[in-house]
Amino acid sequence: MTSADEISDTLGHLHQVLRRAAARRDADRLPDAQVEVLRLVERRPGICVRDAAEALRAAPNTVSTLVGDLADAGLIARERSPENRRQVRLTLTGAARRRIDAYQEERRALVRDALDRLGDDARNRIAAAVPDLRALAALLAGGPEGGTVRPARETGTRP
Repeated sequence: MTSADEISDTLGHLHQVLRRAAARRDADRLPDAQVEVLRLVERRPGICVRDAAEALRAAPNTVSTLVGDLADAGLIARERSPENRRQVRLTLTGAARRRIDAYQEERRALVRDALDRLGDDARNRIAAAVPDLRALAALLAGGPEGGTVRPARETGTRP
């Protein structure tokens, strides 16, 4: 049986290697903290800054600064909530969606290329593990209903 340490280390290393490989091909990449905000807004369109800060386990002023930078870059739209005009709702812009889609396709291509270099048995074992890895991610995210595992803050960058 594989230990929790081995699984954690391997998944962390895989994430790091994949992130770095994709980042090498993107000269205009964003800091990880901004990417975390974009991914959260992608999953929860209309989220407010306070709720985003709670979801990211970050200070509201930090998230507010990140949102401001992303809005200035044309990647997040801020709209006043109809229920509470003091509250701002966040959505992705078309530019953000295109950027995220391009980054995700780059990562998929990298994984496809690497899988093509593995043997059939290894590819089949990896494919068979995907449902269990998703279940593990859901548990780590806080429950069987799903979600994503928030990676530890890194100094590297993504989209």
